[in-house]
Amino acid sequence: MKYQIMMGILFTLLAKKRMSAGELASRYDCSPRSIYRYVEELIVAGVPIDVARGAGGGIYIADSYKLPKGFFTREEYDKARAALLAMHEQTGDPILESALEKLTAQMKSEKLDTAISGNILVDSGTWGDERRFSEKLTLLDRAISEQAVLSIDYVDREGERSKRDIEPHLLVYKQSLWYLYAYCRTREAFRLFKVGRMRAITVKGELFERRPFTREEIPLFFRQTEEEMISAKFAVSREALPFAEEWLGVDNVYSEEGNFYAEVTLPDDEALVGKILSAGAGFTVLAPESLRRRVREEAMKIAAGSATASEE
Repeated sequence: MKYQIMMGILFTLLAKKRMSAGELASRYDCSPRSIYRYVEELIVAGVPIDVARGAGGGIYIADSYKLPKGFFTREEYDKARAALLAMHEQTGDPILESALEKLTAQMKSEKLDTAISGNILVDSGTWGDERRFSEKLTLLDRAISEQAVLSIDYVDREGERSKRDIEPHLLVYKQSLWYLYAYCRTREAFRLFKVGRMRAITVKGELFERRPFTREEIPLFFRQTEEEMISAKFAVSREALPFAEEWLGVDNVYSEEGNFYAEVTLPDDEALVGKILSAGAGFTVLAPESLRRRVREEAMKIAAGSATASEE
């Protein structure tokens, strides 16, 4: 019954997006406390469920989330489908019927880890960093649809600013980061721009003709050498869990004896230590020792600087 309820919660949230623990408890005839326990198990399993407290809050899954390829093995899929069928027969819930249809359709359509749909490419892999934004995506998506030339004020990874006129072709989502694949008129070639590095975007009032490209041409993988990557292990508090899952990817975060850990290989660039420190005390480097030392030394510099500023 536990598995049936967990599957019911998962697909109810996928269909309705947001429900309170009380609503879910009433739907599945259990206590709100049990609902939170099942939700925690789904989170550990890799489902990006969030819980918002207070008025207008609830339990929900991000709108951009879709069950990733390989989320279920064939045996797990069969059991999940059987569980949903049993729940639907008992309750007649139309949401569960819709969930069954979606699950069946997804299992039939899974083909590639990376898929193109319309103007958006969703890649199931991971790479570093994250940045929150809102209206930029709407503007970029509209420009792609309307084939509108854009002027962007862009900051590259070295901190250099430049003005570029670009022809946007595709939005790329890669593990909590959005990129724009566009033809850069300055470089006279396609480039992958990080949306979070666009300081300003202006529609120039000019249209362009779409240029042909293939998925294989899109640079979806870092080109660092082995010397530029670092394998690290982190201890993660419950408070820092959302940060770890968003930055490192839920597939790299796991639970062991009631504690959370993350293991991942990251680009060892100038931003890594600062990113770790931004998570606060609940995110601790366990290995390698060289990275622990760098984080400790930087934290001591910050503390010393703060003390000096207070004295002044």
